[in-house]
Amino acid sequence: MQVLVSKKYTIGLTMAALSVALAMPAKAADFYGGGKNVELTIGANPGGGYDSYARLTARYIADHIPGKPTIIPRNRPGAGSRKALNWFFDAAPRDGSVFGAFYPSALVDPLIRPKRSKYDVTKLNFLGSVNKTARQCIARKDAKVQKFEDVFKHTLTIGATARGGSTRDYAIMMNNVLGTKFKVISGYKGSKGILLSIERGETQGLCGYAWSSLKKAKPNWAKGDFINVIVQTNLSRHAEMSKLGAPMLQDYIKDPKQKQIVEFFLKQHEFGRPYVMPPGSPKNAVAIMAKAIQDTWKSQAFLKGAEKARLDVNPISGKEVQGLLTELFSLPKSVVKQVVDSTKSN
Repeated sequence: MQVLVSKKYTIGLTMAALSVALAMPAKAADFYGGGKNVELTIGANPGGGYDSYARLTARYIADHIPGKPTIIPRNRPGAGSRKALNWFFDAAPRDGSVFGAFYPSALVDPLIRPKRSKYDVTKLNFLGSVNKTARQCIARKDAKVQKFEDVFKHTLTIGATARGGSTRDYAIMMNNVLGTKFKVISGYKGSKGILLSIERGETQGLCGYAWSSLKKAKPNWAKGDFINVIVQTNLSRHAEMSKLGAPMLQDYIKDPKQKQIVEFFLKQHEFGRPYVMPPGSPKNAVAIMAKAIQDTWKSQAFLKGAEKARLDVNPISGKEVQGLLTELFSLPKSVVKQVVDSTKSN
């Protein structure tokens, strides 16, 4: 089947992204030197996995930027990173003094909800993603749902953030596409609140949550204490979850149409924690920051910090992020409509 790519959504690789591996400007230190401040916008609440990765990046990236500017992390949470991205387009400085970390769902939101998300992701400058995010669904060990097959017969009450966030959309999608019986309680501000609700018994589980975040926030849970990992929601098997006996979501897909919808969500894991700079940022600044962020994520200091914080690191380049987004934005309109319908509550 021929796939037509809309000019509006074709994500062309910027010259800045292509020039990352080339020589830096002769006076690169002049751009970020002289005591310059650089904001790292975090499109998530404090304390969660996205915040942890971003603050660890902020701690070490200045060592890889000529001039060593001061990096100032700033949380701008709300609407699954969409508020932060709107700020990126409407008000963020275009002088190279800002870069940001966002949920991957916020980058594809203009495709599936164009009336709600007005920003144009084709104009962003992609720096890379710190890892490919493995996700899963979990349930308390005292819940009726002990394995994924059970959620087709019994209701599992789970906590979630707002529409557009993985903790909400993954469960709703599985209800609509596969026929599961998740009862989704939306409105939690972040994963910390959801995990607390599970501990208190207000909810019984959680879906679409990053494995690295679970390991950091609740290391004993990641070992199988208190909860069961009932299903993996990844494109490929995750070794640690497989050891706990968690099956793949794909094992429950019955036909090709279901597969297309499910894989739309799973492919976003491949750029699970993307970092970008605002549209219109100077090309030399983008090149400097793209190189610096990749060097940071590969540095021993960062990797040791990530290991101590129980954060998985598997970075990809800005060029790879753009390629994955191009693939998603090239899907036929019929498939996109099915994706949109799959996240509507009944």
